[in-house]
Amino acid sequence: MQGKWSIREAKLEDAAELLAIYAPYVEKTAITFEYTVPSVAEFAERMQQVQQRYPYLVAEQDGKLLGYVYAGPFHERAAYDWAVETSLYVRQGVRRTGIGTALYAALETCLQEQGILNLNACIAYPPKEDEHLDKNSVEFHTHMGYRLVGEFHKCGYKFNHWYRWRKQLAHIWQISRLFNHFQQFKSRHCKKFQKTLDKWEKIGYTNGCKRE
Repeated sequence: MQGKWSIREAKLEDAAELLAIYAPYVEKTAITFEYTVPSVAEFAERMQQVQQRYPYLVAEQDGKLLGYVYAGPFHERAAYDWAVETSLYVRQGVRRTGIGTALYAALETCLQEQGILNLNACIAYPPKEDEHLDKNSVEFHTHMGYRLVGEFHKCGYKFNHWYRWRKQLAHIWQISRLFNHFQQFKSRHCKKFQKTLDKWEKIGYTNGCKRE
C-alpha cells in the first residue's frame, strides 16, 4: 500500500464513511452477527455512546478513512470496569497492510492510560471456513498476543449457517508491542480518559504494571 496513514480520534462527521466500511461486513460476512446495516444516524449514535467512556480511533490516509477500532464495556456492572471488549474493522482491499495492527496498538495505548486491565475480543468462528467467514480474525488476535479463554457453539445463525463465538483475552500489562511509537499520539488523545485512573491507583496498578 502506497503512502502513510495517520491515526486520530473519530469524529461524528466520520459516521457515514465508517458505516461504508462496516456495511460489507454486515451484508457479506458473518464477522458481525448483525443482519441489517444500521442507518447513519444510528451508527453515529453508537459512536457517541462509545466516546462517552472509551476511545474510538480511525486510520486515515489522504483524507480517506481506512479502518477504525474502539472499545466498549465487557459488561455493564461496576465490577467489570477494568475490562473491555474490542472491535476492529478495516476497509475491504487494505487488509493485511498493517493498519489493523497499528489501530490495535494505538487503542491498547489509550486503554493502558485509562486503567484497563483486560481486553476481550469476542470473535465469530466457523467450524469450517466458508465464503462468509474464515479464521483470519482469530489468527490476527493470536498474533497480537490474545489467548483463547472460551468457545461457544452454535450461538450465531447467519446465511443459513450456525457459527461459533470465541472469546480471546489479553492482559494489558503483558502487551509490549509498539507502545513507544505512539507516545505522541497518547499525549494528545488520552487525557480525557484520566478520571478512571483513580480506580486504577486504588487497586495498586500504575501504567499497566502491578506495584510490588
